[in-house]
Amino acid sequence: MTAELQRIYERKQEISPESPFAVLFVCLGNICRSPTAEGIFIHAVKQRGLEKYFLIDSAGTAAWHTGEGADPRSQQVANGRGIHLPSKARQAQREDFIRFDLILAMEKSNLDNLQTIKPSDSTAVLMMMRAFDAEVNEMADVPDPYYGGPRGFHDVFDMLERSSNALLDEIEAGFSILK
Repeated sequence: MTAELQRIYERKQEISPESPFAVLFVCLGNICRSPTAEGIFIHAVKQRGLEKYFLIDSAGTAAWHTGEGADPRSQQVANGRGIHLPSKARQAQREDFIRFDLILAMEKSNLDNLQTIKPSDSTAVLMMMRAFDAEVNEMADVPDPYYGGPRGFHDVFDMLERSSNALLDEIEAGFSILK
């Protein structure tokens, strides 16, 4: 169990439909990586029958694509694996640091940008998404597939799927109500 999640468990102590565990996935534009992570995590939560215990969303550190759905290439890869990407792009806001328990950045620059807007009364824990990927170190980036070819979208999906499942395993272990 990571020390960061331990802080959430100690503060929150339990989760319920009235007090769900709130997770926000963040990348730059909120059209490739973070909506993919959101969709994968929603799917994993639903497969385990835990949807009433979670609030799941995604955002970007930039507002370029506000209101747009996920990149068609991300949607194609996700749909091909049975995952729906429901999000509409939005920019991360200061209020997110109060609303969400855990905010996961896709790359170090996203984490740095989030730390600059994080208010002093924030209760959110900020971490890198791949801190939950056993194949890399905890500060590894999820590379942006936007300017690359189709293989990049598949690779990103694989990284996010590994990380999302490990994250959910860890959250389940931390809260007895989920067992």
